[in-house]
Amino acid sequence: MRALFIVNPRATTTTSRSHEAIEGALRSELDLTTVVTTHRDHARELAASAAEQGYGLLIGLGGDGTVNEIVNGLLEAPSHLPRPRFAVLPGGSANVFIRSLGMPADPVEATGAVLRALREGSEREIGLGLVDDGTADRYFTFCAGFGWDADVVQRVEDERRHGRRATPALYAEVAMKLFFQGDIRDPSLRVSGGGTSCNNVYFALVTNTTPWTYAGALPLQPTPASRFELGLDAFALTHSSTAVTGWILSQMFFPKGLPEQGEGYLTWHDEHSLTITSDRPRAFQIDGEYLGDREQVNCRSLPNALRIVC
Repeated sequence: MRALFIVNPRATTTTSRSHEAIEGALRSELDLTTVVTTHRDHARELAASAAEQGYGLLIGLGGDGTVNEIVNGLLEAPSHLPRPRFAVLPGGSANVFIRSLGMPADPVEATGAVLRALREGSEREIGLGLVDDGTADRYFTFCAGFGWDADVVQRVEDERRHGRRATPALYAEVAMKLFFQGDIRDPSLRVSGGGTSCNNVYFALVTNTTPWTYAGALPLQPTPASRFELGLDAFALTHSSTAVTGWILSQMFFPKGLPEQGEGYLTWHDEHSLTITSDRPRAFQIDGEYLGDREQVNCRSLPNALRIVC
């Protein structure tokens, strides 16, 4: 099988030695072409042209940002051509997507799991989220956030440009700083979906699976019933006091996640579409990548959009 191996050299949890070991294992069983990305959206460009070049499989090594680029490129491929299957190897700080699939978080172990799945013909179809913000459509694999978490992502990206590594500790540090600086206390958002709407929302999140993210090894689950095989879920924070918000966040760490109903928040489950609007431009992110400030985003569920080897 012809396979394109897309490697992000800035992946935070892998080394050149592990890259070589992984590539050697893949090359032993596949007709492999390896390309190292050199700029933002390079992985997307490579994935978009893969079908025309006759590749039957794309393998990505990187974090959730690399995954998102490849997925968007795959969905841009000409519809008359067979879409390559996709396998992902973890190389980022969180690796939410691959961990949500139940794959190993270690890249070498994940390589073995992918090769085993290829030999056994094991794959699954998953749904995706599609964001229409009035400029260009963008697909997401596990989450889209408006407000506080997007502010965190933006600040972490700034820190990375100044030489810091994107570790769970850095995300936690930035999140707490923004929280106590009051960045979360802006009720400018409105969430609509399933025939209901909620005004005066401080922070809104749309999910395609659970968890929303990880704090080290611990999953945070604001929408624990969210699944790749269902529609979209959403969480809206409607209180901003330190006590209530702290209680809500602590519940997300529980094995069963945040209850469907409770004080200070609302949730939606298995929705075909959701819309978030803001009284002023607010930070927006998908799959942990800051996309700038927005005043409205429309999210839609796309069932069975992608074939994953796992």
